[in-house]
Amino acid sequence: MSRRTTLQLLLIAAFIFQSAPLAIAGAARNETRAPRSTSFAQIPTPDEILGFRPGDDRKLASWNQVLTYFNKLDQASDRVKFEALGRSTMDVPFVMATISAPENLSRLEEYKKIQQLLADPRKLGAPGFRERKAAELIARGKTIVLITCGIHSTEVGSYLSSMLIAHRLASSNEPEIQEILRNTIVLLVPSLNPDGVDIVKNWYDKTLGTPYEGTDPPELYHKYVGHDNNRDWYAFPQVATKITVDKIHNVWHPQIVHDIHQQGASGSRLFLPPYMAPVEPNVPKRLVDGYSELGNWMAGQLRARGFQGITTNSTYDAWTPARAYSHYHAGVRMLSETASARIASPITIKFEELRSREGYDPQKESDKFGPVWPGGPWNLRDITRYMTTAAFILLQHASQNREGWLSEFYQIGNEAVRPRRRGELHAFAIPPAEHVGPLLTILESGGVEIDYPGAFSVNKRKYQQGTAVVRMAQPYGSFAKALLETQRYPDLRDASGHPIPPYDVTAHTLPLLMDVPVDPIYTRLALPKPKPEKQVGGNGVCGDGARRAIYKSHVPSMDEGWTRWVLENQAKCLFHASLQDALLRRGNLYEEFPTIIVPDQAPQTILNGYRTGAMPPQFIGGMGEEGVNALREFVEQGGTLIFLNRASDFAIEQFKLPLRNVVAGVPRTDFFVPGSILRIELDISHPIAKGMPTESIAWAEDSPVFEVVSNAGAGTKSIVPASNVRVIGRYPANKDPLLSGWLLGGNSIRGKAALVEVTLGKGRIILFGFRPQYRAQSLATYPLFFNAITRQ
Repeated sequence: MSRRTTLQLLLIAAFIFQSAPLAIAGAARNETRAPRSTSFAQIPTPDEILGFRPGDDRKLASWNQVLTYFNKLDQASDRVKFEALGRSTMDVPFVMATISAPENLSRLEEYKKIQQLLADPRKLGAPGFRERKAAELIARGKTIVLITCGIHSTEVGSYLSSMLIAHRLASSNEPEIQEILRNTIVLLVPSLNPDGVDIVKNWYDKTLGTPYEGTDPPELYHKYVGHDNNRDWYAFPQVATKITVDKIHNVWHPQIVHDIHQQGASGSRLFLPPYMAPVEPNVPKRLVDGYSELGNWMAGQLRARGFQGITTNSTYDAWTPARAYSHYHAGVRMLSETASARIASPITIKFEELRSREGYDPQKESDKFGPVWPGGPWNLRDITRYMTTAAFILLQHASQNREGWLSEFYQIGNEAVRPRRRGELHAFAIPPAEHVGPLLTILESGGVEIDYPGAFSVNKRKYQQGTAVVRMAQPYGSFAKALLETQRYPDLRDASGHPIPPYDVTAHTLPLLMDVPVDPIYTRLALPKPKPEKQVGGNGVCGDGARRAIYKSHVPSMDEGWTRWVLENQAKCLFHASLQDALLRRGNLYEEFPTIIVPDQAPQTILNGYRTGAMPPQFIGGMGEEGVNALREFVEQGGTLIFLNRASDFAIEQFKLPLRNVVAGVPRTDFFVPGSILRIELDISHPIAKGMPTESIAWAEDSPVFEVVSNAGAGTKSIVPASNVRVIGRYPANKDPLLSGWLLGGNSIRGKAALVEVTLGKGRIILFGFRPQYRAQSLATYPLFFNAITRQ
């Protein structure tokens, strides 16, 4: 990493008085454990505990085996401290191993304190005195490296590699390892999703030796959110995210976060940063330089050791904070993505089967890719070899450049807390509002300082008692700014003029998602700071206690999981049951449920599910014609059917509704909305919009847009008259629909419907052309969703 500290800082560090420790020295002594001598012959290897070596074909460890191994390592090595930080969603231990030289482990509290002071230079005194104090801390501190594994549980290489990494650090006397142990403190999380370890292992073992070996489980590998557990790093609704943020990030403030993942099998063998454009504008340039330099250096070292198929500056962007908490907390996120096999089963990939990803062609060497991998066998041992080698190269850099990493960390904090100049954004004012409590809780969870100055005025605008003020001159002001301001995603096109899609989504504006007014302030504030007061706001709803059903396909749907989470955690009176295909096809649904929700999923997946031969017979097929008939009977008898986002297209087609999706089949050059916040206008006279403002938001992502027609489908006569359709929400005819994110072709949806209700028999079908419960963040549209669920 580049050492851009001032000459003054470096000189002071060189001549520091070793006999003058700060008051923080020895702060950890109370927790210092008795010294242990390590006999390296007694350090258990993973295969001694597991019965196989991690990386062996067709072998996976259970979570219990992982815990057993790390406990044994802790008992045998004075370099390892293993601890449980909490309990997972499904109530198993969430754990971390701290690995360093024994003399470092005996002073952990001291090193935590050093990190806390460097993270917030205000604590070091006035600017004129900070440099000397910072230099002393830098001279004594260690590079903190957080290595996170296994957040996506089908990417099995990383949790297995965690044991290989830990064993080498605990047992090796190689000079390289000794240097790493002296200069770094490694925080190793074997799995950010321990529940998923057993979900995947149980399914893999069950199908081993069958035609279905190596398939993904027919359930989410996180109880609620599946792959979206790595989209949770700014809102924090999930348990594992909260533990990681509260007990690791906010305690240790790591300079480097090495997040180990796997990607598809047919592209590069390994991705490393730098990330492709765009980078979210609130990520400090020093961090961009840091992950770029480290990633390029790692790639160069791997290539020098004979590793092939490595790409940088491609595929993955650094736009959303949903995947990069550390980028707003002075640490680089070093994502690695290694090519997958079939879970733990080997595969063979022919050269001609290699496929391009954004930014490179794996069949051609370029400045973003190389050397070319010729194809051939690829197995779990290849995966763990790439992962462990990359991890130790990263640790080598962190160790050899300890002073540089700590200096840059301090400089990022120093820039964050500097007084804002005239014309710069100074603060956000957040007046009291219904959902302000959850918004402020998110900011506080991210380490953001919030003031409650009482009633005050700025530029003739009066703010009432209880208004929260978030100043930008604080360590994590950039985190607050990223979440509170609107996004304008750049219009990126490829050579043929097609939009380049983001890796995830383009908007994360919490005030819009939560319907909380926020005002930017560009004037220096001189406000009193009375005793803090916490704003509160509710977002639950209490219905009539009846059981509602959520359709649950055997093809896992993250939106189905999020819907369950919202109903269980944010609308606790709305009792629900999961409705799978076999039960649905039996019919007589209205006898059990007044309402059925069909979450966001592709229409063909809802109808047909897994194809024959792809999964065991009991998981084949979707809802099918029988299921469609059962739902038609349900609604005609008086039930309420709710379809979310893409599922609405299923309803239009299968029930022959007098509606048309006006953006279906439209090329991306003409219409594209890849996860953005749009404006809608509501008919507040309708019961579903009861209590709502006339203007609200819609989270649009691969979303349908409705137009009422007399015929439905491809020339098929609708069996429902157009008079049975009532538009509840529509995109404005005379305003730009885009509020935050990226929207191409917005004019084509002006005046079109986003939320409709269609009466059918004694019941009704409600179509949301958006996700009203998006990742448990869109509190602004919860009332629409909850009113629809409880509609009588």
